[in-house]
Formats: sequence, C-alpha cells, structure tokens
Amino acid sequence: MNKIHAAITAVQGYVPEYVLSNRELESLVETTDEWIISRTGIKERRILKGEGLATSDMAVHAVNGLLKKRGISAEEIDLIIFCTVTPDMPFPATANILADKIGAKNAWGFDLQAACSGFIYGLTTASQFIESGKHKKILVVGGDKMSSIIDYTDRTTCIIFGDGCGAVLVEPNEEGNGIMDSILKSDGSGRQFLNQKAGGSLRPASHETVENKEHFVFQEGKTVFKFAVTNMADVAAEIMEKNELTAEDIAWLVPHQANKRIIDATASRMGLGSEKVMINIERYGNTTNGTIPLCLWEWESKLKKGDNIVLAAFGGGFTWGAVYIKWAY
Repeated sequence: MNKIHAAITAVQGYVPEYVLSNRELESLVETTDEWIISRTGIKERRILKGEGLATSDMAVHAVNGLLKKRGISAEEIDLIIFCTVTPDMPFPATANILADKIGAKNAWGFDLQAACSGFIYGLTTASQFIESGKHKKILVVGGDKMSSIIDYTDRTTCIIFGDGCGAVLVEPNEEGNGIMDSILKSDGSGRQFLNQKAGGSLRPASHETVENKEHFVFQEGKTVFKFAVTNMADVAAEIMEKNELTAEDIAWLVPHQANKRIIDATASRMGLGSEKVMINIERYGNTTNGTIPLCLWEWESKLKKGDNIVLAAFGGGFTWGAVYIKWAY
C-alpha cells in the first residue's frame, strides 16, 4: 500500500468589493502613496463593509465556491480548521459558525490562532488527520477581517492590513503528491512587539482599555521586520536543505504577504527569481491568515501536478514556518 499524503485538491478565495487605496489613506493619516509603496509594496487593500458582516461571511463565499468547484456537498466535510485572529466572537468557534452557515452537518471544527502563520499551522494540522486515516475531507480556512481591529489613525498599522479569506480542501493522496514536510516554530518572547493588548483574560474589555485603544493591533515595526526578514528566509532555506531541494527544483514560493522586502529577502535566500514568487500584496495588503490561500487561488491555473511548492510565513507571537508541497492536480 502506498503512503498516504494529505493533498490540496481544491482552492478558492474571496475578497470584499470595497477598495481602500493609498490615496484614501493619505486623507486619514500623515502618509503618502509613494512612502507606502516603497516600504511595503502595497497600493490598495480590500475592506469588508456592511452591517453585521464578519470573518465567517467571507469564508462562506470562499467555501461555497470551493465546494462547487470540487463537485461535493458541505455534508461530505469531516473537519473544519478555521485559521483566524479575528473570530466572529470569542466563542463559539468561527469554524462552528461557518459549518452552520454552509450546512456542514457532519463536520466538527475548531479555530486555530497562530497570527499570520495560522494557515500553514492549520494545513500541517490537517495533514495529520488525513495521514492517520481518520478523515477524508478537511477544510482549512484562512481569513481575517483585519479592519475590525485596526486603528485608522495609526499609520504604522492601517497602511498594512486588509480583509480577505481563502480556503483549501485537503484529501488523501497515494500518488506521492501532497504535503511532504513542514517546519513550524514559535517564540513567545516576541509577543511584546506585535499584539492586541486587550480583549483577553489578561486585560478584559473596560472603559480604560477602549479609551487607550488597546483593542487594536499594536506593532513595533522595526523589530518585527528584523525578526521576520531573518526567520522567514531561514526556515524556507531550511526546508529546502532538509528535503535536498535546489532552486531549480522549486516551481513556486508562496510567501505570507506581509511586506515586499521580506518576500524579496526570502526568495533571495532560496535562490529564486521573482518569476517563481507569488505576490499579490500590492492589491490586497496583509490579510493575515488569508494571504497564502489567496495566492494559491489566484495562481491555481499556473500550478501543475507534481510542482514543488514552498509556503512560508511569519506572524506575531512570534510564529513562523515553512511547508513543502508537491501539487496534486
């Protein structure tokens, strides 16, 4: 019997219609289009507008499109892993809310929170359930409504983040394709440099926390950049070395879309030219858990069966890692 790998068999994404351009941000904070592009590579980002709309609503669009594409019903899904830092509510899990909205009556699920590395953590977690033979069809969803926790008077963060969601279906594969390896890391000492101070058990919501804007994203940009540019590049190179892959062997790098300079540094460390790097940060900004699946969705038509792909991410906490995939279709 051939070894079972966990393979991505379908991918779909969704971004809201509203476009928040750099020009519009110029009217909100002291910044310029040129400054934003030169430091981040971002030209615009999408924002989820509308009363009562949450992260799960973007996921509904992505998942329904995925199910239609794959030709299966929601009732065939065994498990939903929802990777997000902006759940609809602290509880119940957004995975359970999504299951109800799409009619996944036979699925159990949970939310996974690893900041911007969440999607690759979730994908690796899903692979364990597939390889064990426990489950056959798992949805891994990565999505965030970052606009719900961004202070649009803080120019260090409001220029970076956008809203969006992507989803993949993970199924067993016996052809030698799928998730081949992963390296995941974390360092909690980095929590002081990128966080949301209030809203948890440490600092529950109060008049004070709201007045101090502690429910918004806080980022110490220079420190985060230094850690990210080193660790994301290192772990991408490490997974190549571990699996004896050369730059020629790699078809695509799918990097977390945090900053164009971090992406360039990772590609350079791997020895890859820009023609092998998926980049859409200029249109969507940093959608946190949504960036990697959104890239896979947009580049799906260019992916070939057997392609060697490396996913790499870095997130607050700190969390980081890389996943090596042989594309399955």
